[in-house]
Amino acid sequence: MSLWFTGTAALPQLALAWSAGYGLTAWLTIAVQLGFVAGALLAAAFNLPDVFRPGRIFVVSSLAAAAANALFAWLAAEHIAAALVLRFLTGVFLAGVYPTGMKLLAGWFREGRGLALGIFIAALTVGSALPHAVQAAGNLPWRAMVLASSGFAVLAALLVALGVYEGPYAAPQPPFDFHQVGQTFRQRRLRLANLGYLGHMWEVYSMWGWIGVLLAASGTGIATAWVEVSTFSAIAIGAVGCVWAGMASDRSSNDLVAQASSPAQDEAARLRRRSNVTMVAMAVSGACCLAAGLAFESFPALVAVSLIWGIAVVADSAQFSTIVSEVSHPSYVGTALTMQVALGFLLTSFSVRAVAAVGEHWGWRWAGPAMAIGPLLGILAMARLRTAPAD
Repeated sequence: MSLWFTGTAALPQLALAWSAGYGLTAWLTIAVQLGFVAGALLAAAFNLPDVFRPGRIFVVSSLAAAAANALFAWLAAEHIAAALVLRFLTGVFLAGVYPTGMKLLAGWFREGRGLALGIFIAALTVGSALPHAVQAAGNLPWRAMVLASSGFAVLAALLVALGVYEGPYAAPQPPFDFHQVGQTFRQRRLRLANLGYLGHMWEVYSMWGWIGVLLAASGTGIATAWVEVSTFSAIAIGAVGCVWAGMASDRSSNDLVAQASSPAQDEAARLRRRSNVTMVAMAVSGACCLAAGLAFESFPALVAVSLIWGIAVVADSAQFSTIVSEVSHPSYVGTALTMQVALGFLLTSFSVRAVAAVGEHWGWRWAGPAMAIGPLLGILAMARLRTAPAD
């Protein structure tokens, strides 16, 4: 997942090479989001994560994404259009990595799935932050940072090819069923879970995409290495929130399930607790959106806020995926998860650009508060999901 933000980490250097402002360079991030949406919709429409072996999809997608990213390093400075196309293709291929990885992991866990997916998203979070760490540690040219990320992706493909197998709870490969895509909108619990996820996604990729710019704008005169270290820390620390949310969700869900007297009550108890965890995380991250505006004039204060924000902003992500994996059709979990992330990343294409517009026109102080609408709407959706009856 270090491939995701290589364009964002290289943004200052490419902005100089292109003589461009954030209006154009924002598309380095947006192109990945749109590519991911295109790849995810294609995978969901044809049930690819369920009909084909997910490990094979993961390996091929990771290698293809690494290749597209390496070509970006070669062509980006001289060819803006090629750079954006290659960022788009990187996103397309990453759609075969992220939801497919969740599908693989879900097959290994029936109990403790919330924590397992929490650790998975924690890994995604640290991976997403890696380009900033590479930049800060070595002060490397941006091309070297981009190629290092391609190397990480090749390593990931080797790890999965040699050491990852489908788990004992993996559903048998079902026949192709195009109608499964529509369950995202027809099934009430699935629909509410996805609405909550959309609120979460409005904020999280805007925060990850622009926190470096917020910190740089706040820390005028601060050494670039410190800004990169702070950016890496603000994103990577989200791993702590992911693990906490997974532990809290599973532990409390198990306590509630122990008090239940039927499978239906078991399911309802787990759903309530997982919904509660997402609401707490979104309440904290929403508050940090507002606090970022208040702390903007002080670089140390903004760093402190960004660390708390980084923990909360992604803590709920795995729980949305866990809920979807538990309320969707067991044989089409991969399709449901892929549709979920497709919708979420489609929304981020708008939110990332909207936050950039706020920063450019009204100042980066207001970028954080502009993200707060996402967690607010997400909380409302999850409050309804808590008590939603099964379809």
